[in-house]
Amino acid sequence: MVKIALDAFGSDNAPNPEILGAIEELKSDNNLEVILVGDEKILSEIIDKLDCSDAVLKRLKIRNASEQITMKDSPSSIVRNKRDSSLRIAYELVHSKEADAVISAGNTGASLAIAMFVLKRLKGIDRPAIATVMPSVGGHTVLLDAGANVDVKPHHLAQFAIMGSEYASFIKHIDSPIVGLLSNGEEESKGNELTREAFKIIKKIDINFLGYVEGREIFNGKADVVVCDGFTGNVILKSSETLAETIFKLLREEVNKSIMAKIGVLLASKALRNFKKLVDHNEYGGAPLLGINGVGFIAHGGASPKAIASGIRMAKRFAEQEINLKISKKIELNVEAVNNKEAKIA
Repeated sequence: MVKIALDAFGSDNAPNPEILGAIEELKSDNNLEVILVGDEKILSEIIDKLDCSDAVLKRLKIRNASEQITMKDSPSSIVRNKRDSSLRIAYELVHSKEADAVISAGNTGASLAIAMFVLKRLKGIDRPAIATVMPSVGGHTVLLDAGANVDVKPHHLAQFAIMGSEYASFIKHIDSPIVGLLSNGEEESKGNELTREAFKIIKKIDINFLGYVEGREIFNGKADVVVCDGFTGNVILKSSETLAETIFKLLREEVNKSIMAKIGVLLASKALRNFKKLVDHNEYGGAPLLGINGVGFIAHGGASPKAIASGIRMAKRFAEQEINLKISKKIELNVEAVNNKEAKIA
């Protein structure tokens, strides 16, 4: 039985999406237990009003936590002052082996800070990174770092490359994912001092390194993994999410102007549904925090029950397939190249 600790007071509309998402996934997976972490009284009252079978309720546990983390809380103050927060208790459950993974739709900075404090880092990893899945031609592309590290050094990007390669292998079911380093051109002379130094390190690592890639490679399917610093990655992620929403809004506006357009949409309804599914972040559930000594997933703040259920499913698979162990082995095999900290950025 795989046990997932779910921060029940993380999302914007908590705790309803967390509760409903957990129940949805428990109904479809009998080898799963979900521990809802948060205000026990509130959670119990909501669950009591729902029509759940005894088989589901038996595997839906509650662990009380008296404090909640908001988006206004700073990561450093959270670690020091909110020791009984739902997020902190969830990570403590993984640390004590009472749970196999954590998922939270709350404060990303808090997740990073608490994960680092409670679980620490994998050996050989200096900076954990957020790996997000982006839609692309023919499938998906893993982008990392998507926001955990604003400022990085060349060897950090090399570590991201290894972690991203192992994660892409896991989600795409391929042995040797193609890894690219994000730059402003494909020639080795392009990039800035950070990417040029990182390039020298990554090309010595035992991964399928394509070299420099431009922003279009995130979406055209040329690379399975695109590596960048967290500042750049987060800008790309937020811009892409907004672009997808804008496309559908503009499409609806145009369709409403014409009867023929409405008929065309009706005829293409199945294709449009499939496209919406491909670009909807709720389909991906959450992004793993790679490099921590445990399993932690970060979901979107506006996560729906469907997204929570998807995140639980992904976190369970991640734990079952021991992705952290595979990352550790790959880091160990490339320790000399990956930990080359001589490259300096002026």
